[in-house]
Amino acid sequence: MPVKPVILLIEDNTDIRECASELLELEGYEVYAAPDGAQGVSLRHLINPDLVICDVAMPVMGGYEVFNELKQDPKYKTTPFVFSTAQSERKDIQKASNLGISDYLIKPFDGQTLLTCVRRHLEVI
Repeated sequence: MPVKPVILLIEDNTDIRECASELLELEGYEVYAAPDGAQGVSLRHLINPDLVICDVAMPVMGGYEVFNELKQDPKYKTTPFVFSTAQSERKDIQKASNLGISDYLIKPFDGQTLLTCVRRHLEVI
């Protein structure tokens, strides 16, 4: 039986987190969800994700902090990291791109946009 790609979804909005998790699971992904960045960073040690999708603006630990924390670990240097955010100005997207963020999902996004993004980063698995 093939191994399911593992996705770490870090999102403080309960509705978005639950809907995205359900959609991704229905598509055959193994999804672990965290309601904030600190829990997401802790969870990554247990699951070894193939992809991280992370909200930018969250309490406790924001997306940029999560990204910096994960990328300090050599194990996650090449793990795709996608921001999910309502910050859609060109300067925000450029800042994320300059730091090495793999992709940028602008909220609100639909299911097809999410799946297209995930497939783009996990097609080699």
